[in-house]
Amino acid sequence: MASIIWTLTQIYQYMIIAYVLLSWLPGVRDSFIGELLGKLVEPYLSPFRRFIPSIGGVIDISPIVALFALRFVAYGLIAILDMFV
Repeated sequence: MASIIWTLTQIYQYMIIAYVLLSWLPGVRDSFIGELLGKLVEPYLSPFRRFIPSIGGVIDISPIVALFALRFVAYGLIAILDMFV
């Protein structure tokens, strides 16, 4: 069970990274892949963006914090499941 949780976490982390990298390329977020990633990743990133302001109005560090939080939750969930299984 831990390997499934870890695999899903890694897939979602790669999706977040891809979404952030797409923001550097103009017009790519309007493509099918950009819109799909936006629908899957943006609901998770939006709470972090509300609480973490951009640095200088340009650099958004909320995805970095979101990645750390996702990994922290995955480790916690795996630890809890290991106690019961």
